[in-house]
Amino acid sequence: MQIHLSDVTSCEGKTIQVSTELEMETVSFQMGEFPVLKKEPVDLVITNTGNKVLELTGNTCVTVGIPCDRCLEDVSVEIPLSFKRKLDMKLTEEERVNDLDENAYLTGMDLDVDQLVYFEVLMNWPLKVLCKEDCKGICSQCGKNLNEGLCDCVEEPKDPRMAAISDIFSKFKEV
Repeated sequence: MQIHLSDVTSCEGKTIQVSTELEMETVSFQMGEFPVLKKEPVDLVITNTGNKVLELTGNTCVTVGIPCDRCLEDVSVEIPLSFKRKLDMKLTEEERVNDLDENAYLTGMDLDVDQLVYFEVLMNWPLKVLCKEDCKGICSQCGKNLNEGLCDCVEEPKDPRMAAISDIFSKFKEV
């Protein structure tokens, strides 16, 4: 959704509150494409602090389907978002390109809410996603999900040169 900001920039001290629905259906970037399972309305407060500088605060929550890092089962991950930005409306398009922060979601006097939330989701993307804390992952030979039971693969004998490292790994489940 686009919000036109000329009303706010024209009057110093003016504040508007906007609650809008997200149109975003997926989150796509280098790691792949992830479906948006649930999205709450985006609540924005935009205030003209003077000298054509706007203060933008907002919050929302987006739930994304992300595969478990161990077993690849889809996990519903809730990403709460709360952000605060300063938008300098005096900047030209070229200065905005050099600034890099405002370029993607601010074009002229129009604020693209979906782009703003998209970048916030990327900045708050979880580093590790697990379906459960003790997820066993998948078999490295046949690919069976080990949370559903053991597979019939024969464990290869371990290299005796790696015994010391293997002992370290067996002491720590998460490495």
